[in-house]
Amino acid sequence: MLIATALVMFMTPGLALFYGGLVRSKNVLATIMQSFICLGLISIVWVLFGYSLAFGPDVGGFIGNLDWALLKGIGLEPGPYSETIPDLLFVAFQMMFAIITPALITGAFAERMKFSAYLLFAVLWSVLVYLPVCHWVWGGGWIGAHGALDFAGGTVIHINSGAAALVAAIVIGRRKGYGKEPFHPHNLTMTILGASILWVGWFGFNAGSALAAGDIATLAFFTTQVAAGAAALSWVVAEWMIQKKPTTLGAASGAVAGLVAVTPAAGFVSPISAIIIGLGAGVICYLAVLLKGKLGYDDALDVVAVHGFGGLWGALATGLFASTTWNPGGADGLFLGNPKLFVVQAYGACATIIYSMIVTFVILKVIDAIVGLRVDTDAELRGLDLAEHSEAGYTI
Repeated sequence: MLIATALVMFMTPGLALFYGGLVRSKNVLATIMQSFICLGLISIVWVLFGYSLAFGPDVGGFIGNLDWALLKGIGLEPGPYSETIPDLLFVAFQMMFAIITPALITGAFAERMKFSAYLLFAVLWSVLVYLPVCHWVWGGGWIGAHGALDFAGGTVIHINSGAAALVAAIVIGRRKGYGKEPFHPHNLTMTILGASILWVGWFGFNAGSALAAGDIATLAFFTTQVAAGAAALSWVVAEWMIQKKPTTLGAASGAVAGLVAVTPAAGFVSPISAIIIGLGAGVICYLAVLLKGKLGYDDALDVVAVHGFGGLWGALATGLFASTTWNPGGADGLFLGNPKLFVVQAYGACATIIYSMIVTFVILKVIDAIVGLRVDTDAELRGLDLAEHSEAGYTI
């Protein structure tokens, strides 16, 4: 679990590189910084009161109380969420999930948000959106009480951040020149490196969610690999058929889409089901990228397509393919005679989408009124590296 926790931590710098390579060179450091700073910012929030609100004693099915604020009562003996690891280690593992989730959203508003506004957003969104949804699913809240399955964060992390990303992209508006001039990734080798780090880290993300080295961790490890590989292939095939060329960006995006989709299902489905989930994720998320072009919103780095649509497909697919043969602690899905699980999965996903979108909208409007969300036109044209941080990513 120490290794799994470290792997999940490493995913946030991996995400920073993945996103950093996709933007123009004048925004590479600002984009990386938005992910990297979460390692400090959200860690402090988590210790002060975040863990207590997410996993503390339940209050009305909606949120935890503050009994464990400042980690009061958290020690090195096993706690209520695991009988085999120190309570503090579970706190650390879950902290890494809380860190990466607001960082995922940054791809939606890349190249145009003020850093001061982003800091406010990361804190407010984590407190008002992530912590409640985390409690609903994993901390004794109402979604988990209804029997929904989310092994490692399909609803808590991916659907949640994808819904917020859609609202953020629309509220902040398009980048200057969007639709009129090309916006090409400046360093796809960096993006491939970031995707590779994410893939390795995801073994900690999914297998670690078993909270022990054993049968279910082994299942989650294996399903993670084959789903990601299948999605990389299906995305590349889909774009090859439609756009006539297979791309490295498509392979990397497909792999991440597969990782996203298998996250809720990893410890509940068979390896063959995981391949089917991955194949579906590659095609669904690629088509969602094309849909963005039709609808005209500027989700710069396709957070909605990959995390929103991928997470939703994964949550619903869990309701289709889950099997007690592979995990007796889970449930059977629709294809094994239990339609109730599919309904519960859909209900929990829809509730999360609605809640995340509404609260994200309010948060963004409040921040806009206080400090303004967006850099001015001159700063956007110069690039956020210079305008916001007085740095340059490259000196050539």
